[in-house]
Amino acid sequence: MNNLEQKQATPIYILSGFLGSGKTTLLQKMVSHWQEQGLRPAVIMNEMGDVNLEGVLIEETVPMTEMLSGCICCSIRGDLSLEIANLINRESPDVIIVEATGVANPMEILDGVTEAALYIKIDLKSVITVVDAIHLLELYKEQKGQTYRLMQEQIRCASYLILNKIDRVNEAEQLQLRNIISGWNEFAPIFPAIRCEIDIDLLYGEDTFDPSSLRKALSEEHEESHHHEDDPSCNHHDHEHEHMHHSHDHVMVYTHYFEHAIDSHKFEEWVSRLPREVYRAKGIISFSDTSSRFLFQYAYRESDFLKITPQGKVPDVAVFIGEHFSKSDLMNGLIQLENE
Repeated sequence: MNNLEQKQATPIYILSGFLGSGKTTLLQKMVSHWQEQGLRPAVIMNEMGDVNLEGVLIEETVPMTEMLSGCICCSIRGDLSLEIANLINRESPDVIIVEATGVANPMEILDGVTEAALYIKIDLKSVITVVDAIHLLELYKEQKGQTYRLMQEQIRCASYLILNKIDRVNEAEQLQLRNIISGWNEFAPIFPAIRCEIDIDLLYGEDTFDPSSLRKALSEEHEESHHHEDDPSCNHHDHEHEHMHHSHDHVMVYTHYFEHAIDSHKFEEWVSRLPREVYRAKGIISFSDTSSRFLFQYAYRESDFLKITPQGKVPDVAVFIGEHFSKSDLMNGLIQLENE
């Protein structure tokens, strides 16, 4: 009997959703849920920036692999299967959750995860997508842009959908959103939530998730929509990869390391004036007018600050994610705050 047959398959869950939708909040709840059951969860967390800020919110006892400065579905996708195998061999977790960066296309994450099954026994359970209700509503009104298409892909690939932040839409809008989501994915159950407060057990299906059938269905849809039958020389796989890659090649990331503490009130005022092209920001910051350190988060024109005590040496840093914004404007604004 070989090593694959001896070991029980390790369950894996993929956590998807656009930037600021609430993925990390759900991740924390899932980790706590497993721990309460006496299980040992592990996390693979991917970030577009150079620093994994969400990682400071995960308990030090939880094994975690960080994949930074790139997206799982592109530049470091080939490393994902290796990271899964190393994590299983090193930590022997009872369950693994892969939290992808918000600009990742789940289909290629599926490829990266299932590749690990070639040399270690895993059980891909589901793709869980968190949807920001108000953000989707705004995007649907415009019905254009790469962000809109990416959110469609994330919803279409899900086996479970959480319609988060429903307290920010009215009942008619919530019904409209459910109809929109069901139109893109008629099979996945939709769970409305505020701050991802749901019964976690509802996300753990008994059946093993089968990515091959989903991949085939999406490929057929993609092929029909682009009518490549007229071009016999077209390689569908290459085109599909190019299409998915371009779904977020417009994304920009600026990482700023602080040399000095800054005033909290001036920083909050500065954040409130961020350009619309910056749709996500986060950081760990020391303020000159308080002794506490804060995890700061910004998504869809709203900001939040949480007192934290980071594990290990974590610098004061802020990461800004968006499209076509001026990095120099952000840098100069932050330097000015440090010098005031």
